[in-house]
Amino acid sequence: MSPLIRIQREDFSLQDEIDALSVGRSDIGAVVSFTGLCRDEAGTLAALELEHYPGMAEAEIGRVAEAAVARWPLLGLVAIHRYGLIRPGEQIVLVLTASAHRRAAFEAADFMMDYLKTRAPFWKREHRADGTLGGWVEAKGEDDDAAERWSR
Repeated sequence: MSPLIRIQREDFSLQDEIDALSVGRSDIGAVVSFTGLCRDEAGTLAALELEHYPGMAEAEIGRVAEAAVARWPLLGLVAIHRYGLIRPGEQIVLVLTASAHRRAAFEAADFMMDYLKTRAPFWKREHRADGTLGGWVEAKGEDDDAAERWSR
């Protein structure tokens, strides 16, 4: 099973991605999905600008996906991350994991998101609702702590 990794500007369809992963597959008993959305930060954010290092982003997400495949009995894994200007309410990231049983699918999806938040080479810059350009968003300590638990 080879993970599907995509970095793209355009939006994605959750249902289309689930169908592509699972339709006609009688071996899959669970598909877990996580969709990350852009928040408006209590009305202060007009958009997030996401930049990435082409090639490096796909390679790093691929390494994390391969680690998930090695750790859990997955039958499918999809990771899609968008870049560009993303407005509140729009989708940023999708992780789908498929397995014969739910526990592996849940844990692998959680693992993927913890590592995407900490290791994927993306940079986020705020575009504020008042028209000003904010700074680059700093990594959060709680994201590092969440990822660290997988190495224990």
